[in-house]
Amino acid sequence: MRLTKIGLALCAVALAAGCVTKQTYNKEVGVADTYQALNTKLSGELSSDQAQITQMQNQLKVTLVNEILFPEGGYRLSAKGEQTLAKIAPSLSNLPGQQIVVQGFTDNVPIGGELKQRFPTNLELSSARADDVVRYLTSQGVPKATISAQGFGDARPVASNDTPQGRAKNRRVEIVISAASRP
Repeated sequence: MRLTKIGLALCAVALAAGCVTKQTYNKEVGVADTYQALNTKLSGELSSDQAQITQMQNQLKVTLVNEILFPEGGYRLSAKGEQTLAKIAPSLSNLPGQQIVVQGFTDNVPIGGELKQRFPTNLELSSARADDVVRYLTSQGVPKATISAQGFGDARPVASNDTPQGRAKNRRVEIVISAASRP
């Protein structure tokens, strides 16, 4: 009898842990709906060769390959890069309760030539690229309080750096949109 009561108590705790309040559920549904609408809008603005859009449970990620945004070996946006970002800036400028993090990535090829004088490593180059994207997006109306930049250099490859195609995939900028954390 005692084991039965303990078992029932454990089941009740397990069931309660799996439940969420209606308010929490509605909030999660609202976030999912916001991400789905944003995903649809951004997919309409960007062609598949310009960007890959990934919707996850708690965030939306827009991945742009560097060749769309920057000239070869560059760290300042090209005209084509600005045109691409101008298409998505309006969608990013009005996302209440959301945080936008622009993440820069590179391949693992060491920086050479004149660029090495300015950026000793790929980490600094990836940070400069992310910063330039943030600078442009804020100039297009994305609120400064909702956006930040991070550089990762070659630390998080998505493909092998052993081939030119893999290195091209690793040279990218990701715009990650997620619920803003509360202090």
